Amino acid sequence: MRVVMRAGLLASCVALAGCAEQKKPNADATELAVASYRHDGPPALTLFTMVNNRTGNGAHTSLMVNASERVIFDPAGSFYADVVPERDDVLHGVTPGVVLAYRGAHARSTHHVVMQRVEVTPEQAERALQLVVSNGRVPGAYCANSTSSILSQIPEFESLKVTFYPAKLSDQFGELPGVTTEKYYEDDDEDLQKALAEGNVVLNG
Repeated sequence: MRVVMRAGLLASCVALAGCAEQKKPNADATELAVASYRHDGPPALTLFTMVNNRTGNGAHTSLMVNASERVIFDPAGSFYADVVPERDDVLHGVTPGVVLAYRGAHARSTHHVVMQRVEVTPEQAERALQLVVSNGRVPGAYCANSTSSILSQIPEFESLKVTFYPAKLSDQFGELPGVTTEKYYEDDDEDLQKALAEGNVVLNG
């Protein structure tokens, strides 16, 4: 397990550490097509779990899918950026810079981020992509529930039990063969609105 600590990362942009109602309107098909990004790494699933530094409780769950397109399923999430179109809780155009921004947005003085990655077959990755883009918007507090439900429908992930608790999903995911885990910390200001504004400037630069 790798632990990364970094203070005051400017790319720690955007915002959040908990499930909330999505407020950004859906992007249209043209916006999604223009932003679409295909990462040249192997097909993989990366589970993000945002953890409260004080209590150790999970605050939010999301899932990055690297398939024919790389996206982040951010159910009931608060992350946004001008250059990252979103439709039904799925963030598109997930370039390496956006991944850093997303990770940094959630890591603050109050929370850290646990990233658990596992390589999968192209078929598994495409199934995950299909499931996240067809899922629809998720109500607040259903982030782990929706993510665990999706994962349990992917071949060889059926053993995962559906749960409402991000930490419990993280524990289950960590027991799967081939999963690597990284923890990321920052000590940024906990003011989410400030982080949103600063991060948007960084990604627009």
